[in-house]
Amino acid sequence: MKKIYFNGDFITLENSEVEAMAIENDKIIKTGTKADVMKLLDENTQIIDLNGKTMMPAFIDTHSHIFALAKKLLQLSIEDLTSSEEIKNKLIEYRNKNEMDDWLIVNGYDNNLLKDRKHITKQELDEIFPDIPVILENRSRHNGIANSKALELLGITKDTEVPEGGKIMFDIGLLEENAFIDSIKKIPLPKVENIINSFRKAQEVYASYGITMAQEGVITKELADIYNLLADKKEIFLDIVAYMDNKNAKEINNKYGEYINNYKNNFKIGGVKIFLDGSLQAKTAWLREEYKNEEKYYGYRIMKDEEVEEALQFAKQNNLQLLAHCNGDKAAEQFINTIKKLNGIERPVMIHAQLLGLDQLDDVKKYNIIPSFFISHVYYFGDIHIENLGINRAEHISPAGSSLNHDILFTFHQDTPVIEPSMFETIWCAVNRITQKGITLGENEKIPVVEAIKAVTINAAYQYGEEDSKGSIKEGKKANLIIVDKNPLKIDKDDIRNIMVLETIKDGETIFKV
Repeated sequence: MKKIYFNGDFITLENSEVEAMAIENDKIIKTGTKADVMKLLDENTQIIDLNGKTMMPAFIDTHSHIFALAKKLLQLSIEDLTSSEEIKNKLIEYRNKNEMDDWLIVNGYDNNLLKDRKHITKQELDEIFPDIPVILENRSRHNGIANSKALELLGITKDTEVPEGGKIMFDIGLLEENAFIDSIKKIPLPKVENIINSFRKAQEVYASYGITMAQEGVITKELADIYNLLADKKEIFLDIVAYMDNKNAKEINNKYGEYINNYKNNFKIGGVKIFLDGSLQAKTAWLREEYKNEEKYYGYRIMKDEEVEEALQFAKQNNLQLLAHCNGDKAAEQFINTIKKLNGIERPVMIHAQLLGLDQLDDVKKYNIIPSFFISHVYYFGDIHIENLGINRAEHISPAGSSLNHDILFTFHQDTPVIEPSMFETIWCAVNRITQKGITLGENEKIPVVEAIKAVTINAAYQYGEEDSKGSIKEGKKANLIIVDKNPLKIDKDDIRNIMVLETIKDGETIFKV
C-alpha cells in the first residue's frame, strides 16, 4: 500500500526542504512539496496527517548485544540497589519465592555504585546459595562475582591458570575480563521457547526507542546456532548484524557462509569482533598514562600485537569488517598501529573509544577508522572517570567535538544491555555532556544536535556499509522512519532526552506504536 505523510516537520538529513513524503511497500518513493507528493494520490493511498509531529529517519544501533538483553529479561536484576545489604536481601527474597535447581545469573551489579564501593564476596553469596551456582554479572559485562558452587562447576580453583588478559581473585570469587568472559560462555543457555519469547521482547524494547537495525556485538559458535534457528523460524523482525568472536570466526564463517554480508530473514553476519582491553570504570582499560592514585598501573591488554594482526588479516582476506573493543588510549594505539601496518582495511570500527587521544585523531582520519563512542558514559560513569583519571583526561572521554573538528565520521551506541538503547538520551548526552552530579565534562567536546542525530542515523548506516539504503529520508531509500512528539532541532537541548517515540516504521510497516 502507498502512504502519504504531511502536516509535520521532516528531518531528512539530506539538506532538502520537505513538506510531505510518500512511501510504497518498503521504499520512500517521493519527497517534496505537499502539492507534488499529492499527485501520487490514488484510491489505494492512505493519507496520514502528522498533526505537527516530527518524522525523521529511524535510529540505527552501532554496537550492542541484543541477545544479552534477551537473556537479561530472563534474569534477576539488582540495577537500582546501592548497598551490599540491599542486594543480599533481594537475593534472599528471590530464593524464598522461587524453586531453584539451576544457574542464577544476576545482572546490574556494579561495586562502584555501592555506598562502600566494596565487592560482595563469594562467601556472602554462599551463605544465601550454598548449593545453587550464582554469578553477579557486572553491568559493564567485563567482570563478575561467582559463588563457590559456580566456581566448582566452572572448574576454577585457587590453582587455576589465569587466561591472558584476565584475572581471578579466588578468595572473593571475582573474575575479570577473559577469565569472566570465558566462564560465561560455559553456562548453559535457557530453553529454546524461553529464548524465542524473550528475544521477541528484546526486539520490542529496541523498536520502542525508534531502532530498526540492531547489532549482536559478538557471537560464539553456540550463539551463531541460535541465530540460525531464530532466522529459520522468522523470529527476527529488526535488521540484525552480528560480529563473530575472533576465537570462533573461522568455524562460524565456514558453517554459516550464507549469512556473511547477506541478509537472510533480517539477519546477517557483518564481520569479526576483537577485544583489546577492558572497561574504564572497572579500571581494566589499557592506558598510556597510569590510573590516578594507582602507581604504575595502566590496566591490561587482552591480545598480543601478532594476534591483532592475524585477526585483521583474516578479516581483510575474507572481505569482513572488523570491530575492535578499545576503551583506553593504549588499546587504541595498538589498533591504529596494526591498521597502519596492514593498510587497506575496509571501514574498521573502534568500539567505545573512550580515551581515544586527541593526538591520535590524525591517524584515525588518515586510515578511515570509525570511532563508535559510548557517549552516554559522560552521564552514567563520568563522575567515576573523574575520580579514576583526573579531570583533565576525563573531560575528553568520547571526544566527539574534537573528532568533528577533524572531519572524522563517528557514531554513537549504548552497549545495551549495559544501559537501555535510548537514542534520544544519547543525543542529549552528546550535546550537553553533563554527569550525574551535574558537572559539565568537556565543554569543547559538545556537538550540535544535528551532528548527534547523524551519529545514530546516516553515519551509523555508513558504518555498516548501508548508507545507500538507510539512515536518511531520501527517495529510493528504505522506509525506516520514526514519528516523535517534538522536533529535536527546535526544542531546548536540555529537553531532548524527554522526546517520545510515538511510532517506529520498518520497511514501510509499523513495528511499534504508542
